[in-house]
Amino acid sequence: MRILHTMLRVGELERSLAFYTEVLGMRLLRRQDYPDGKFTLAFVGYQDEEEGAVLELTYNWGVDAYEPGNAYGHIALEVPDAKKACDEIRARGGKVVREAGPMKHGSTVIAFVEDPDGYKVELIERRL
Repeated sequence: MRILHTMLRVGELERSLAFYTEVLGMRLLRRQDYPDGKFTLAFVGYQDEEEGAVLELTYNWGVDAYEPGNAYGHIALEVPDAKKACDEIRARGGKVVREAGPMKHGSTVIAFVEDPDGYKVELIERRL
């Protein structure tokens, strides 16, 4: 068994695709409209689906906002340098909500950014 994807419901698909591809540097892997069901699925990631887990962005036509809820945590991405990643994300229009620094009660360097729907994305600095 392996993890295939994590699904996020998004309120504006093009805005979310721009964030995940242009701001976070993922690739659009595939996209499919389902007119009978009135929804669109778009899969984004850093590698092909056969090679690793990806994100499924689900846009339900006519729904422009969701409440993430208090059970949702975050998506985590490994980065070589969390401060540099924050600077690059901010320069591309992304919203940094926690600057790079050691995690509370630990030494791992982390940061958080937020996607257009309010989902948190954690940046974890790779340890050498």
